Amino acid sequence: MKEIRKSLEKDLERENLVIDSITYDNACLNIVLDSDEVIDLDRIVKATKIINEILDKNDFIKEKYVLDVSSKEKGGK
Repeated sequence: MKEIRKSLEKDLERENLVIDSITYDNACLNIVLDSDEVIDLDRIVKATKIINEILDKNDFIKEKYVLDVSSKEKGGK
């Protein structure tokens, strides 16, 4: 997961997004993003496109998998 994180960090930082966590389980790659700004659905979609391009280019995971990109839940209410 370190290679994946490293390959994504720069491009996501340009969007003011940081990777909170990356997990891979049962053919599902889960990437949780965080930011000082609100992460709305448009930002998740844009981040997913960026992530997809990089993952496809580098082919880190050889088998079929599902990519799940989400935002970190904020505490509170």
